[in-house]
Amino acid sequence: MGRVIAIANQKGGVGKTTTAINLAFALADSGRKVLLVDLDPQGNATSGIATPEDVSASRREGKTIYQALVGGLAISEIVRQVRPTLSLAPAGDDLVGAEIELVTMEGRERRLRALLEPVRSEYNYVLIDTPPSLGILTLNALVAADSVLVPMQCEYYALEGLNSLLGTINKVKAALRPGLELEGLVLTMFDSRNRLSHEISDEVRKHFPEKVFQSVIPRSVRLSESPSHGLSVFEYEPRSSGADGYRALAAEIVARGEGTSAPG
Repeated sequence: MGRVIAIANQKGGVGKTTTAINLAFALADSGRKVLLVDLDPQGNATSGIATPEDVSASRREGKTIYQALVGGLAISEIVRQVRPTLSLAPAGDDLVGAEIELVTMEGRERRLRALLEPVRSEYNYVLIDTPPSLGILTLNALVAADSVLVPMQCEYYALEGLNSLLGTINKVKAALRPGLELEGLVLTMFDSRNRLSHEISDEVRKHFPEKVFQSVIPRSVRLSESPSHGLSVFEYEPRSSGADGYRALAAEIVARGEGTSAPG
């Protein structure tokens, strides 16, 4: 069965979608079959990795994650193959309404889990990009997931938001998804020249010694530019520090899941 990882943080601007896209690509590039589910109404994971033609076709044909969650389509009907071993369940503008419509539906917290169950065995990893909130869409992602990966910006308020998110994860674990685990915290937008970045890193590693990835994602112009071209950073600038960071993160995740040592 494929491992389902929700990428979540209720704070915006922490590199969540950037992490979803580039981690998905790095895992696929290592020979794994990967499904990226765009559960964010902003749809940035969709536009950041699919061609404009593919995005338009998905929306025109009504083959989006909204139609699967609310409209009853099987997820296999909406998935598009965007790279040789990387598939995408795209978001459309209609996902904005899902927060409201799901509230009245039976089993509303488990709809994504039910959708993914028949296709999990087709992938090594299923990554879910979530909205920057703790609403019903993020709740669906947490209930569907085996674990939660938390991108965390190296800034002063990061620890405050983290406590809130970890509290939510624990509540979901207790009430809806007993098997849910914290995959880990990944430090993003790390600036090695900035003393605050080092201070935040030290603080987080002190509080969560077993849960912070060794890999850090640097602040990088190439990472910021690549989505506007519909490309991962590996395709846009494979030799960049951003590509190196996500390559190392993917290796750590694979090593944890498969019981091997990450390459040094």
